[in-house]
Amino acid sequence: MRLLEKTNRIYLAFSLSLYIVTAIAFYGIIKWLIYEEVESRLLVEKRDFLVYVHHYTWKDNSYFVENKIEVEPGTQPKDFREHFKDTLIQDRYTKEWIPFRQLTFYTPIQQETKRVAIRKSLIQSYRLIEVITLTMATVLGLLLIGTFWFQDRLSGRLWQPFYETLARIKRFDLSSGKALHLEKPEIIEFRELNEVLQKMAEQLLHDYTTLKEFTENASHELQTPLALINAKVEQLIQSEQLTEDQTRWIQTIYDASRRMSRLNQGLLLLAKIENRQFTSPQEIDLSRELHEKFADMEELFTHKGIRIEQETASPFVVSLPAILADSLLGNLVSNALKHNMPGGYIRVESSADELLIRNSGPTLNNEPDVLFSRFKKEETGSDSAGLGLAIVKQICDSYGLAIRYTENKGEHTFRLARKEA
Repeated sequence: MRLLEKTNRIYLAFSLSLYIVTAIAFYGIIKWLIYEEVESRLLVEKRDFLVYVHHYTWKDNSYFVENKIEVEPGTQPKDFREHFKDTLIQDRYTKEWIPFRQLTFYTPIQQETKRVAIRKSLIQSYRLIEVITLTMATVLGLLLIGTFWFQDRLSGRLWQPFYETLARIKRFDLSSGKALHLEKPEIIEFRELNEVLQKMAEQLLHDYTTLKEFTENASHELQTPLALINAKVEQLIQSEQLTEDQTRWIQTIYDASRRMSRLNQGLLLLAKIENRQFTSPQEIDLSRELHEKFADMEELFTHKGIRIEQETASPFVVSLPAILADSLLGNLVSNALKHNMPGGYIRVESSADELLIRNSGPTLNNEPDVLFSRFKKEETGSDSAGLGLAIVKQICDSYGLAIRYTENKGEHTFRLARKEA
């Protein structure tokens, strides 16, 4: 939910609650005022009635007929006090029930206690209350709509520089090499925010460019002397004049040089992946690519006595640069081959949602949680650089994939799937 939507909803809920309370309070005040007026008139009618019966002889329904005065014999109850109440009386002509406000009291008339009920019609008062309430509700409703509309438009204009800055940051791409240009809005807070973001973007671009140049230079400059060392060492190994100890020492140097070369390539690849230096991702069917990789390595699997089983329910298609897709599958297959056993198997299961690579092998010694960490190897004496699964994890994290490892009774499973949104 956007910030403006959230604030507008809170404002609307608060305003609506406030207007409802105001409308109820206004209705109560208007009703109280009208009842106060009606009751004061009933008291005047009571006074006029008492003056009349004091000076004239009272006959039933002889006077005050239009004022709805009802007089009947009765005994005043103990602790009785005159009171007002609402009542309904049926109209003799229309047969409709009409609301009245009634004042009830007892008074002696011609030496006999009478119960007197004086009523005033409330139909006009109710209509007045309805008209006033409807008018008030309409005014409050229009005021609420107008205020909400104005608040929404005003907030939209005030926050427009923020959304413009957000849009430009979303379009900002370090790999393009273009600097981030932000406007200087009138609002001080937004202007300061843009200035901070501008400085951060400039520093990020500078660091990215420096790191990119370093990885490119390292890729070229380090590989050349390493390749030269390997070539010279290979020549020395083939020399017939070396003693057995010298051959062993040179072999050790050669192994270390090759490992350094693989380590250099792995670290450079990780740096390039982290810096998004690989562009142009494309739709790649990993199940088909894996099938082709198995075909290329068929002789190696046959030599080690490892059988390949593939079950493809449907292609597993992902968006990856081709070179990274090859590196991803290469490291997974290499891991399954390296940690397998003679006469073992590698089983692949593919569906539209996931790719499973299972292999037989000994029980894992290390914790599964650190399996994808850099320089973590299952065997300390292995010539592996310990970066293969770290590269797999980095590729997955950078391109919306998830990789998970499980082990069950000597069967190791790597599950490759798309990350949930």
